[in-house]
Amino acid sequence: MGKRLELKNISKSFPGVQALDKVSFSVEAGQVHVLVGENGAGKSTLIKIINGIYEADEGELYVDGEKVEIHTPKHMMDMGIATIHQELSPVLDMSIAENIFLGTESLFVDWKTMYAEAEQLIGRLGFSYNPKAKMRTLTVSDMQIVEMMKAISKNAKIMIMDEPTSSITESEAAVLFEQIRKLKEAGIGIIYITHKMDEIFEIGDEATILRDGKVISTHKVQDLTKAQIIAKMVGRELTEIYPPRSNVSGETILRLKGLTGKKFENVFLDIKRGEILGMAGLVGAGRTETMRALFGLDDYDSGEIEYKGECLKAKGVDEMINRGIMMVSEDRKGEGLVLIRSVAENIALPNLTKYKKRFYIDDKRLKEDAENMILKLAIKTPSEKTIADTLSGGNQQKIVIAKWLLHNPEVLILDEPTRGIDVGAKYEIYKIICDLAKQGVAIVMISSEMPELIGMCDRIVVMSNGKITGGLMSGEFTQEEIMTLAVKGFENE
Repeated sequence: MGKRLELKNISKSFPGVQALDKVSFSVEAGQVHVLVGENGAGKSTLIKIINGIYEADEGELYVDGEKVEIHTPKHMMDMGIATIHQELSPVLDMSIAENIFLGTESLFVDWKTMYAEAEQLIGRLGFSYNPKAKMRTLTVSDMQIVEMMKAISKNAKIMIMDEPTSSITESEAAVLFEQIRKLKEAGIGIIYITHKMDEIFEIGDEATILRDGKVISTHKVQDLTKAQIIAKMVGRELTEIYPPRSNVSGETILRLKGLTGKKFENVFLDIKRGEILGMAGLVGAGRTETMRALFGLDDYDSGEIEYKGECLKAKGVDEMINRGIMMVSEDRKGEGLVLIRSVAENIALPNLTKYKKRFYIDDKRLKEDAENMILKLAIKTPSEKTIADTLSGGNQQKIVIAKWLLHNPEVLILDEPTRGIDVGAKYEIYKIICDLAKQGVAIVMISSEMPELIGMCDRIVVMSNGKITGGLMSGEFTQEEIMTLAVKGFENE
């Protein structure tokens, strides 16, 4: 069937930055073409050009051999190109069927036909969703499947998937991969963006590696190794994915004693100084909800939080921050950053009283602290005045960590700290975590990536259906053992 999509010498620059420099590659019909590169390599800019959000400074775009110029997202859809974004934007109070056919409505909606066609599409793809169910009742993985069905309903011949497994479990990813294989059989060309090395070999046919806005190389996936991909991405060899640890666990600083809430039950947990404690489990296991309750973001119904031997009566976030307990949310853009503000302002955000100078902010002190943090965490930014939204995901994550480090945390909770971050930036985040633990900070690390937990943690507790189902010490970790504990709560269902 030939080339579905071809890019020739695509270039794009912004003030002071050459985002793309003569990028060329093509996607064949029935092929998964994996696009890999560090955050800031140019992947997002390239996708925005294909989507019609940005206009290229130079270069040509071909769809099914025909040269096209895409000026708007609607024009892109008319060309048969559909994008499933990493950060989904469903209309939560509309039904599955309404979301599938969103944008194709006429003045009068034939509801009966719409629901019937949605049910037929759902059945053809092997799912059992109720087309009348509200989107807000679905999991993130379900929402991604609905986005895929939406693209299929519009007869897309080219599909772009941006980190589609970043928020789903391995079993849910297996379902997604099966659907991708069906799309390949139907002749659809797929651009697949991922930071997960295993996925490249699981689902990819060909891979293009970007670095600093340039194509480093394009290869058949079968001709590549994981080490080669990493070296091409970062421009250097990473001899170890996880840095060596020299932290030593100390006394227990924080205890959860029978903590119970809506999504977790009877949680007993000891957190020790200088320890990296991992929390494993499937999506919805209750890990995040437990830690949000500990941090004071959500209420809990019963149980106690004991900190330094004292039972904490107050449950508010301010109380926890003042005592040295901090939490980095998994949603860095929605909850961790004010994207339209500068790096310095974001770093200072939880510390504003520190910079209060009568009726003004001590800009000089704020600037000094921000510059120190930029240097300490190796944040790649033109200056402390740069707007946070313009930086890569890895550098945004470092900003979120930096704002809490200024508070000198004694307990730092990290929820999916490397989600959507490339392998080079991950290593830098890991080094920061190891250094904090070495200094005696108690680290709680929630992650859906089992290799990450195994490579980074001194101890792992596993949750399932809101309950802790087991704990493992370093040396006992295996993916099989963790998964056995993760599904324990479902075995009698």
